[in-house]
Amino acid sequence: MPRVASPAAAHIGAHIIRYRASTGRTQDDLASHTGIDSSNIRAYENGRAMPSVYTLVRIADALGVLPGDLLEGLELDMFAAPPTDKRRRAG
Repeated sequence: MPRVASPAAAHIGAHIIRYRASTGRTQDDLASHTGIDSSNIRAYENGRAMPSVYTLVRIADALGVLPGDLLEGLELDMFAAPPTDKRRRAG
């Protein structure tokens, strides 16, 4: 899992925090209910890591929301541009 901060990861993390706080759950409690390590929950919430679709669905299920609720307001320009591949091409 890449540990690269991006506006998209921060946006999703803010939604996770909001829904987790509204249910009164701690990060450790959410980790326990999802089977996801609490350090990963912290990384998602802090925007240091982007959850996979599978992980996002597990978190949404534990919070009692739809996965789309965690993606609400997400826009393409929030994703960091991928680095340019500077390797030589055969040819």
